[in-house]
Amino acid sequence: MQPWRRKFPLFETGVTMKQRKNSNLSIFVVVFSVFLFGIFMYNEDVKSIAEFPFSTSKPSDVQESQEDAKPITEVTALPVQEPIKNSDPVHDSAGNADPIQESLKSPALDHESVKEAEPSKTEEEKKIELFAATEEEDDVEVPPEECDLFTGEWVFDNETHPLYNEDQCEFLTAQVTCMRNGRKDSLYQNWRWQPRDCSLPKFKAKLLLEKLRNKRMMFVGDSLNRNQWESMVCLVQSVVPPGRKSLNKTGSLSVFRIEDYNATVEFYWAPFLVESNSDDPNMHSILNRIIMPESIEKHGVNWKGVDFLVFNTYIWWMNTFAMKVLRGSFDKGDTEYEEIPRPVAYQRVLRTWGDWVDRNIDPLRTTVFFASMSPLHIKSLDWENPDGIKCALETTPILNMSMPFSVGTDYRLFSVAENVTRSLKVPVYFLNITRLSEYRKDAHTSVHTIRQGKMLTPEQQADPNTYADCIHWCLPGLPDTWNEFLYSRIISRS
Repeated sequence: MQPWRRKFPLFETGVTMKQRKNSNLSIFVVVFSVFLFGIFMYNEDVKSIAEFPFSTSKPSDVQESQEDAKPITEVTALPVQEPIKNSDPVHDSAGNADPIQESLKSPALDHESVKEAEPSKTEEEKKIELFAATEEEDDVEVPPEECDLFTGEWVFDNETHPLYNEDQCEFLTAQVTCMRNGRKDSLYQNWRWQPRDCSLPKFKAKLLLEKLRNKRMMFVGDSLNRNQWESMVCLVQSVVPPGRKSLNKTGSLSVFRIEDYNATVEFYWAPFLVESNSDDPNMHSILNRIIMPESIEKHGVNWKGVDFLVFNTYIWWMNTFAMKVLRGSFDKGDTEYEEIPRPVAYQRVLRTWGDWVDRNIDPLRTTVFFASMSPLHIKSLDWENPDGIKCALETTPILNMSMPFSVGTDYRLFSVAENVTRSLKVPVYFLNITRLSEYRKDAHTSVHTIRQGKMLTPEQQADPNTYADCIHWCLPGLPDTWNEFLYSRIISRS
């Protein structure tokens, strides 16, 4: 290629030199210098063309550039989500632009070209924001599979807990808004559970919502599971814009919907899991509780197709030592019943529930959890406080982890639940919340709550021995920790 550009002039110069044998040597020197100068300029032209932005990269260079751009290329395949603000990876991604994209930029664009490029710039910003979301997800460290999350201690931590503020969650009911209802101390919100051999992952609402995208999560059980459901709603709703979230209640089912993720967090009222005369979600304050241990289909039809199911049943078993089992059917108007020991009835119910799970749950789609007993704190002598009145005057947890104590939890039911969940063909993750919750005598709603739908009067609040609720929990509070266990499992397994 090089000799071709100046082939003819040089050839003609050579002929002339042969014809003029008597030419001056200086003319030869001048011509030869011109020849060398021409070659030099030609090489400089070739070099500048090779370095020009429109030139095609070598195959090896393209491959290396594609490897550098690989993370961004993968992110573009993700669904578009909300921008993540103030995220360092966004600035990092913008600062380290794709070399291939840079090499294809023209040094000068006309006005119309700039106009056409603006929409693609917006798309690129979305891609960068998605990359930031992926970076945020990658920053979460999940505990090892073998780590026991439920053995540990309560640590005071007013920097990371509470995970949300009571007055910033519009969906909390008056039953659990203790500060709004007059509680003066707030230390109960600042205790973080620290497992002995690992740590719970930092809670990130957007990450959990990504795992819930196009999915349903449902809590099924009694008012303690409703307590945990309210906690979960507050944990995720903080990152959802106003107008993009809603709460609807129809019969036994309450549905919190997050529009931008096409996700729901639901609660289904079934205090015994099986049919009972306490299944009415509004009128269920019945002392004479009767169950049908082998009848679950009426409830179960509402649980099918759910992606994350969280079951519990306990507190409604604790008002009598024996359970009343119906002979016949509620639909037929039967009223005769027999009484059987509580653990026997509980095992019959959980066997019925377990059979339903094995028949109806596809483990490739649905993850099943079962929460153990949420404890009561109704005798201050149980934690060696002779001056206490139930849980009403408690402001700190039981911090002596080695102190033997009992708050009256029926561990016979705990054993039944543990054994049944282990025996099923469908994997069930057992949320062992009982012992760690027994230390939290400080976290109950006490007199800062409602009773039969009405706020306690000042006179009732002054009589904690009669009116203190030492069953349910303030929010923010202990149920947030239960949901941290759920969160840890979901993000590590899905």
